[in-house]
Amino acid sequence: MAFRRVAVVGAGIVGLSTAWFLQERGVSVTVVDRSGVAADSSWGNAGWLAPALTLPLPEPAVLRYGLGAVFRSSSPVYVPPTADPRLLRFLVDFARHCTDRHWSASMRVFARANRVALGAYDALAAGGVREPTRTADPFLAVFTSETERAELLDEFDRVRAAGGEVACDPVDAEALHTMVPILGTRARAGVRIHGQRFIDPPRFTAALAESVRERGGDVLAPFDVTEVRDPGNGVVDVVGDAGRAVSVDAVVLATGARLNSLAHGFGVRVPVQAGRGYSFAVEPSALDTGELPTNPVYFPVQRVACTPLHDRFRVAGMMEFRSPDAPLDPRRIHAIVDAVRPLMPHLDWQMRTDEWVGSRPCTADGLPLVGSTRSPRVFVAGGHGMWGVALGPLTGRLLADAMSGEPDPLLQHFDPLR
Repeated sequence: MAFRRVAVVGAGIVGLSTAWFLQERGVSVTVVDRSGVAADSSWGNAGWLAPALTLPLPEPAVLRYGLGAVFRSSSPVYVPPTADPRLLRFLVDFARHCTDRHWSASMRVFARANRVALGAYDALAAGGVREPTRTADPFLAVFTSETERAELLDEFDRVRAAGGEVACDPVDAEALHTMVPILGTRARAGVRIHGQRFIDPPRFTAALAESVRERGGDVLAPFDVTEVRDPGNGVVDVVGDAGRAVSVDAVVLATGARLNSLAHGFGVRVPVQAGRGYSFAVEPSALDTGELPTNPVYFPVQRVACTPLHDRFRVAGMMEFRSPDAPLDPRRIHAIVDAVRPLMPHLDWQMRTDEWVGSRPCTADGLPLVGSTRSPRVFVAGGHGMWGVALGPLTGRLLADAMSGEPDPLLQHFDPLR
């Protein structure tokens, strides 16, 4: 079925990438969003394009960490006490998938996606998206001991066993401090990971939206979609607040953690739960000594990601299973600071800006939802968990191919109706 006019609901990196690749195939697109471009997870995340670390979220380590730990407010993976039956069912299902067998099966799928994910970014650049990706060299994972480091190296072995590609070298304390002088004395071991990249997420998403506009597309916001109607007459109506509507041949739902509200009526039963992440920025003036890193720094044990974004240094972490509409909880910010301060003691951690919380769209099995629904004119693109930025352009390309009649076999693993 050929579509001439498509509406994309959601102006994050997944929705905009889908719109852009549809335009590559001659489709006229209209993107609508309840708030604006990069209004949620596409704004405040770490911005890593790191295939070596784009791994299934349900992992055995979550269970080894201890179920009791996830209810502590300082835990990197936090579940506030709740009686919400929907969230409780999601958590039980998530825990059920935290097995070696499931992780290995999912990793084989991720390995296939990771091999081609950066190529989708290259296609955007070749097509005129002006904000560049940046090579991460060195891309460093930092530990307090060689014992801690061994856990990441073991995980990389498991990634390779599942078909993934990881090129890395151990780094001793002296070399580590030479590459990142502001690390404290507790940073004693590292891993240098090759072949990774990163972006400034707000800038990149804004540049992607501008490219969609320059190629003839519309990006409309605020436009809060309240209903999608497919009466079966060849036209889909995307109905918004204040009585506004857009009539198109097909629609793509790319609404992040709010995906279920519009997709449920089209047979999508897989719950998408908000896994909220927190971030903030530290500016160069907040340094006591030395210089800010010019490449990403990862603290795997603390589950904290640090990224230089032009004029600031973004620090991101936490996985908080909670309503996407809950307010920012300052305790999560303080937990990140407390976890990383001993390893970067020369930063003035009180001089924070851009404190932010955003909702990553998580599925219990860790696999995205990309493809068609029970309606031949309604498609979904979401559920990427922590990897919406890493896999967003690839998702857009795969879905545009499928909507043009050329589905990639990889999409069978992302079936929204599973």
